[in-house]
Amino acid sequence: MQSKLSDIELIQQTLSGNQSAYADLVKRHQRFVFTLAMRFAKGREDAEEIAQDCFIKAYRSLASFQGQSKFTTWLYSIVYTTAMTFLRKKRLDTDSIDDENTYIQVENQSSGYDVNNAETKSRSFYLNQAIGQLLPDDAAIITMFYQGEQSLEEIARALGMEANNVKIKLFRARRRLKEKLEQNLKNEVKELI
Repeated sequence: MQSKLSDIELIQQTLSGNQSAYADLVKRHQRFVFTLAMRFAKGREDAEEIAQDCFIKAYRSLASFQGQSKFTTWLYSIVYTTAMTFLRKKRLDTDSIDDENTYIQVENQSSGYDVNNAETKSRSFYLNQAIGQLLPDDAAIITMFYQGEQSLEEIARALGMEANNVKIKLFRARRRLKEKLEQNLKNEVKELI
């Protein structure tokens, strides 16, 4: 029955002390939060860490949610700032190229590429691959707009910018996505010939 409640009702119940209401809120949004985190992190473990941090931060800040925008807009702004903070910290923790774990990770990534040839033929694979090659900001805007079905205004609030700037960034991100798709598909055709 909890899942039929709106986000606002679940928030009110959570603030009243009902922990299961927050669990329902997490279940409702965890897939998209994880997808958006993957656009930034590029690795499953890092994305899981970002997503978990986001839900912890959201829980701690839930009382500050004022309902002026959709809950998802507020939540995605938390995802964005958490991911950016995570990436900044990650850049500071650079690994040596001689590190054995780094070598194993690179080896696993390259050897796992051809494991499932049927998967590489799907449209979603190529689309996700191209999105993964974009800069994190571009990937986030594309993901929020198309997969999250957020409006330009909602994305602008989440990212703390003007809607016109988001519109321009979305236009440019689409153009870069198209270029990545064309490049990737051209390479696939060359491999087939």
